[in-house]
Amino acid sequence: MILEVIATSVLDAKLAQEHGANRIELISGIVEGGVTPSYGLVKEVVKAVDIPVNVMLRPHANSFRYDADDLAVMKRDVRAIRACGAAGFVMGMLKRDNQIDVEALELLLGETGTLPVTFHRAFDELEDRRAALQLLSRYPTVRRVLTSGGKPSVLDAKPEIAELIKLCDGQPIEILAGSGLNVESLDEFIKVTKVKEVHMGTGVRVNGRALEPIDPNKLRAAAAIINQYN
Repeated sequence: MILEVIATSVLDAKLAQEHGANRIELISGIVEGGVTPSYGLVKEVVKAVDIPVNVMLRPHANSFRYDADDLAVMKRDVRAIRACGAAGFVMGMLKRDNQIDVEALELLLGETGTLPVTFHRAFDELEDRRAALQLLSRYPTVRRVLTSGGKPSVLDAKPEIAELIKLCDGQPIEILAGSGLNVESLDEFIKVTKVKEVHMGTGVRVNGRALEPIDPNKLRAAAAIINQYN
C-alpha cells in the first residue's frame, strides 16, 4: 500500500515524510486543482526529503486542453524539473471532445524519458474511462492513473474504483484513488475497493482546509491505516 500526499511547500514535504507519507505530489495552486510549481520549490523539496517527489506538469488551471504554446512551456518545464531531481511527473491532457490528447501525451512522454508518469484527474472528465485506461496502459512509463472514479468525491465512486482496479489486474498500471478521502473513511474505502495506492490532500490538512498545512496527527493516523495492509 502506498500513501501519496499533496505538498505545496517545503514544510509540507518535510511533514509528509516525517509522519508517514510514502510519496509526495508536489503542486502549486491547490485550490485550482494544482499547477506546475516553481523550479526553486521543486529543487528545495527534492533536497529536503528522501521519499519520491512527483511533480505536477500543468501550465495553467483553465482546462486540461493545451495549445502549441502551452506544450512548449510544458516541454521546457519537464527539462528543468528533471534537472532538479524529481522522481516523476503528474500530467493529463484532453482534446476538445474530452478524449485523451494522444499527440500531446506522446510529445511530453518523449521529454519525461524513463521517469514514471501519473495521468491525473483529467481522466475523470473522460466518457469512456475503460477505453482510456487500456490506451494509457500501452505506454510503459505511465505507471498510474489518479482518479475519483468520475465523481467529485471518490467516496461516491467505490464501485467505479473497484472496477478500474480489476481492469488493471495483470497490467503494468495502477489506480491511485483520490479526492475526498479522509482518515475516517480510509480503512473502509480500502477494504471495499481493494485499492493499493491512495492520494490525500485536504483530508490530512489542518481543519480539512486546502490552504492550511499538513496536520501531523491526521497524517500519522492515515499512515497507520495504510501500514496495516503492508
